[in-house]
Order: sequence, then structure tokens, then C-alpha cells
Amino acid sequence: MGVRLFSALPVPQEAAAPLRARLTSSEAARDERLRWTDPGGWHITLGFYGDDEPNARTDWLARRLDGLSAPVLRLAGAGVFPGVLWAGVTVESGELVPLAEAVRPPGERRRFRAHVTLARGGPAAELDALARELADHRGPAWRPPAVVLLRSDRGQAGPVYTPVSRFGLGRALR
Repeated sequence: MGVRLFSALPVPQEAAAPLRARLTSSEAARDERLRWTDPGGWHITLGFYGDDEPNARTDWLARRLDGLSAPVLRLAGAGVFPGVLWAGVTVESGELVPLAEAVRPPGERRRFRAHVTLARGGPAAELDALARELADHRGPAWRPPAVVLLRSDRGQAGPVYTPVSRFGLGRALR
């Protein structure tokens, strides 16, 4: 039986904390029409598989990720997709796109754009104002230790993510 699955790089608490602090002190972030994501679940989605079989996807990812290295990443800047406020992700060393391409499902045509979803909803002007306010954000760098296959279930306060499997990443050469 299939469950809703995606692969991601979780954002560690130490990388998320400075951005959380900025959002907490932001007047614009207090708009009650915004639905904020749980910072404990912040992640960079690499591949979305929809309803899928966890064991088969785990095997597929293990083959695709074998031998790949982890880049050094940083949350930096912000932007808006329609109805979504996101934090940007910069690559400090190594490469992220080949990692994302390795785990994207066959037939995926959308261009990969590394980001972390922060909030949904609210007026476009409010999202734009928050993106401008966060444009100069530059958080600490980190190296993700693993790609995680996550199960996504609907919860009362938003999606609930449960790890299904982890795939360790080697060290990138400098």
C-alpha cells in the first residue's frame, strides 16, 4: 500500500535558529492569515514521489545515492512563490543539483530550486514584505549528514513528517 513520500535534507536546529529568531521578532510575521511551517520540520525537498511504496522507494534511493557527497549549505535570503514564503539555500562548497537530480522521480520536468518553505497563505503583499525583510538573512553553514526519505501525513496543524529511511552522504572534496 502506498503512502505519500518525498526525499529531503532536513535543516538542523543550529542552522534554523537564527532565521527563527528573525521571524519571531518580525512585525510582518504576526499576520494571523499566514500558516507557518514547523521549524522542527524545515527541510529542502529533493524529490517528491506522491503515493508510493516505502520499501521499493528506499531500495531505489539507496542505489541512486550510493557514493554521492554532501554539499555545505546555508539558509540565505528569501523569496515568494504564489502563496508561499520561502528561505533561500546557497551552496558554500560541493554541489546540490546533482544530488537532487539523482533522486528526482523519472519524468519530473520542473527545475529544481533549493528552498525551505516557511509560510503559506496570507496576502501576496504581506509575503512580499516578509521576503524583502529576510533578503539579507545569511545563516550558519552546515553539511547535511544524510538524505531522508519522509512520509507525509496530514495533521490538524499541518503536515506531519515521519522518517522512513536515511541515506548517509560522504564528504565532499574541497
